[in-house]
Amino acid sequence: MMIESDQITEKLDEADDLLKQGKYEEAITCLENIHKTYPREESILLRLAWASWDKGDKERSMECWEILVDRELQRNVFTGFAYDELVRIYKQESAIGKLVALCEKAAFVQLQDVGLLEELGKAYLLSGQNEKACDVFKKLTSLEADNPVFYCRLGEALLATGKTDACEEAYRQASLIDPDEEDRYLFQAADLYRKGGYFEAAKRLLKKCLEIAPSNSFYHCALGDILVALKRPEDAFIEYEKACRCNNSHTAAYYNRLGNSLMKAGLFADAVKAFEAALSFDASTPCRRNLEQAYQASGPSSFRSTNT
Repeated sequence: MMIESDQITEKLDEADDLLKQGKYEEAITCLENIHKTYPREESILLRLAWASWDKGDKERSMECWEILVDRELQRNVFTGFAYDELVRIYKQESAIGKLVALCEKAAFVQLQDVGLLEELGKAYLLSGQNEKACDVFKKLTSLEADNPVFYCRLGEALLATGKTDACEEAYRQASLIDPDEEDRYLFQAADLYRKGGYFEAAKRLLKKCLEIAPSNSFYHCALGDILVALKRPEDAFIEYEKACRCNNSHTAAYYNRLGNSLMKAGLFADAVKAFEAALSFDASTPCRRNLEQAYQASGPSSFRSTNT
């Protein structure tokens, strides 16, 4: 039902004016009354959803969005506006159970929509349902075998299940589809390995990245961070020195990053050296407080060569 009555239009204008003034209670009361008269009018529900959220009534807002999503899913042409907004809200509010239920419903109704399937797979990952996520992303790679993104998603899900070799194979498949970006896909896999604590595997892939793109300073820094995690600070310094040679203008930032990485690993004496190297290149580098903390944590054997 579309709104045609001038009287109702005036009431909507009144509600909009109240919202502009921040009078949410009055505006919502007005909108609720109009909604009772025109329950199928979606512009009212949309206003109610936003007004309720701005007022702080998140539950009512989500109720409105849920109604709008149900109506979207009933149409032959799925626009996805309300769906996207509700997905965003559920993630923001950590309502993962509701997120999964919503994504399952949408994927079931719109069977041919690969975007909805992808969102379902991501929701399964967020909820820890990793095997289900693998099933979804495997289906996506069968539906669009030439889409490298879906192989990357599959790799992420496979690693979440502990299948490290299969994870790497998925990322390598992505690189075969898009060979010009091979190092980027291998780096994504290496970063997943790093986050999962698979440091040797991450190191191996980063070395492969550097074989492809030896002048990529970021790869050198990432490999240096892995070497720090492996308690090999001397080798980490070597990689960071290579990064600095590749991009000399970022030398201070790189050594500051190395210092922070060494601090997290508890290698405080080495962190002192990294922070001092950063300051020697650029005295304005914002790391003096961290240098002092590293110096104190490293004990009397550490020596400060930089005037702090």
